[in-house]
Amino acid sequence: MITLSLADVAAATGGRLAGGADPAAPVTGVVIDSRHVVPGALFVALPGERVDGHDFAAAAQGAGAVAVLAVRETGVPAVVVADPAAALAALASRVRDLAPATVIGVTGSAGKTTTKDLLADLLAGLGPTVAAEGSFNNEIGLPLTMLRTEADTRFVVLEMGARGIGHIAALCALARPHVGLVLNVGSAHVGEYADGRRGIAVAKGELAEAAGTLVVLNADDPLVAPMAARARAAVVTFGTGAGADVRAGQTEVDGTGRAAFDLLAGGERHRVRLGLVGAHQVPNALAAAAVAIGLGLAPADAAAALERARPRSRWRMEVTTTPDGVVVLNDAYNANPESMRAALTALLDIRSGGRAWAVLGPMGELGAVADEAHRALGSLVAELGVPRLVAVGPGARGVHDAADGTAGWRGESAWVPGVEEAVAHLAGRVRSGDVVLVKASRSFGLERVAAGLAAGGGAGREGRRDGVPGAAIEGT
Repeated sequence: MITLSLADVAAATGGRLAGGADPAAPVTGVVIDSRHVVPGALFVALPGERVDGHDFAAAAQGAGAVAVLAVRETGVPAVVVADPAAALAALASRVRDLAPATVIGVTGSAGKTTTKDLLADLLAGLGPTVAAEGSFNNEIGLPLTMLRTEADTRFVVLEMGARGIGHIAALCALARPHVGLVLNVGSAHVGEYADGRRGIAVAKGELAEAAGTLVVLNADDPLVAPMAARARAAVVTFGTGAGADVRAGQTEVDGTGRAAFDLLAGGERHRVRLGLVGAHQVPNALAAAAVAIGLGLAPADAAAALERARPRSRWRMEVTTTPDGVVVLNDAYNANPESMRAALTALLDIRSGGRAWAVLGPMGELGAVADEAHRALGSLVAELGVPRLVAVGPGARGVHDAADGTAGWRGESAWVPGVEEAVAHLAGRVRSGDVVLVKASRSFGLERVAAGLAAGGGAGREGRRDGVPGAAIEGT
């Protein structure tokens, strides 16, 4: 973080120093979890549904926090403000004022985190880069990322999520992005928008309006491409069509589910073989390449960096091989109709010699279309020919019913009420060489099914994660 004094923090947030806080004391980092405090950190005491950060002020000081950003005095050095969350945003805005870095915003209904991770890999070839951790993409996570900016940081990659019109505009008002990337418009959180996907497009397009230097858009998405008319900056497109500025050609998927394609950009052609699972990663890779090339990375270097890239964030197409030889494809971080189709396709692309299992939980925030969407998912399982389905939880009952009732489908389907029952059901049936996809919206906790399989059916050992060295466990 660009170092500020406590006096600077008070001025930026409109707060007052209390509890013997030293105005000259340097702040070298900001955290919202007292367990992550290191000497020199400012601890932001946010009120929560279950715990109040103010209760951990003393623990934060004991761990080396220089002060607490709080709504009231807590008996330790503090900057007292009216609203800690608003103060966090104001502090991030001050760091944005001081930072010379190029700020990139990434949004879309699916693929934001993976694309953000890919961008971090590509831009590292041009200079020091800060990228959001996991899915830090809301009014708390985005400021925390901005506050990691150092004086020598050249790029800051921010993920921007929305559950309503105006949300991204508010994030952009803080971040003031130079570059805006819109990946796609799908059905994620469609229940939060009165106008359905068109409402989502309005919200996502707020990033195209805000970017000051470059706007990168998906030419293949009929709701994204028209956002060019909303942009005030130069527009670059990516996609598979001949009209895209950065595009993919000759795409193929190997037996491990990983895609290869020709990257065509700037009159050059470079073959790329991704280390990420799923053909749906190709648009994410193109998007990241389009931004990086637009910022000065040579197409050949972009292709090489894409080949080297490996998964960074957990529970997103994360491949694990259990001690018993079962391949688990853990994509349990989030789910919507489009990402479910992509994950099921990836499952069937993995040719391990074993059987394919789809363990699917509910998709959240679909509103009035939820029942229809889950029945459609069950029909899709049958249409694609997925041989084994396990639907988990009351919200996924329609997935099982639709698949099981599809005429001509020769697969097997079961419904179980929860995670423990799913693990028990699978434990006696999966065998070495089988591939098991686990996917649902984050709130349903299906990552515990993957963990149970990795532990041999219960809590315990974790299997070998393929290509995810030491990734930390991490909304949308």
